[in-house]
Formats: sequence, structure tokens, C-alpha cells
Amino acid sequence: MKDKTIDYILRTTWLAVNKMYNEEASKFDTTMATGFALLSIDPEKGTPSTSLGPKMGMEATSLSRTLKMMEEKGLITRKPNPEDGRGVLIFLTDFGREKREYSRDRVLTFNDAIKDNVSVEELTSFYKVAEVINNMISNKKIYNQKEHILK
Repeated sequence: MKDKTIDYILRTTWLAVNKMYNEEASKFDTTMATGFALLSIDPEKGTPSTSLGPKMGMEATSLSRTLKMMEEKGLITRKPNPEDGRGVLIFLTDFGREKREYSRDRVLTFNDAIKDNVSVEELTSFYKVAEVINNMISNKKIYNQKEHILK
């Protein structure tokens, strides 16, 4: 893998993880996106719908489709936000809580399997590199916007 670019390794690894989670989810007639949404919703207080997209890194249209499907399957309910009359809170149903636990178990199983096969030092380095990449992207340290203005 040393001759591959960093973005190639990130992309192919994420695609493999995505495929693995979707294969697991399909055994229970669901998707990785649904599992991720279940894990992103506060099981006690609910979660404002407007904060779910950024929390999950999902575009509004994709999130709307996912939430609509989750509501149709009886995983969530939507209720007006008492603190903001314009907003909506997303709550898990009992069925949604059950599926959330399944999703949580799958994520923890994945984490434990990786931790069993990677040293603490290697994992610490992985976290540091991921943090550097995220910070550089967030702070626009990779591509200077002024360099890309057409002259």
C-alpha cells in the first residue's frame, strides 16, 4: 500500500467498511445510513432534525429520505420542538431503540476486532493522522483558495 496515495487508501478503506456495514444491515432489512442515524439520535431527549445532517455528515436531501424511510418502518417519530416552534425533534420508538442496540453492537464488534489486531501505538498514530487530515481540511490548509482563482 506504500505506493498508493493517502486519499486512495482512505477512499478504498471507507468503501470496504461501508460495504461491510451494509451487508450486516441488509440481514435485518436496513442500511448503514439507518444504523448511523439511529446511533446519532439521543435515545432519551431526541435530537433536533437540523443537527442530524451535520452530525452525520449527510446532505439534507439524503437525510430527509433516510428519516422518511425510518418513520415508515416505525423506527422514529417526529415531534414539534417545544423550545423552537419551527423545529422538529426526532425520537426513537421502542422498535428504533431495539435496532439502535443492534447497530451499536455491530459498531463495537468492529472496533473490538480492529483493536485486537492493531497495537495501541498504531491506533494512536491512526487517530493523530485522521485528526491532522480533518483539521487541515476544515482550516483550508491544503488548497489555498487564492491559488485557484482563474486569471
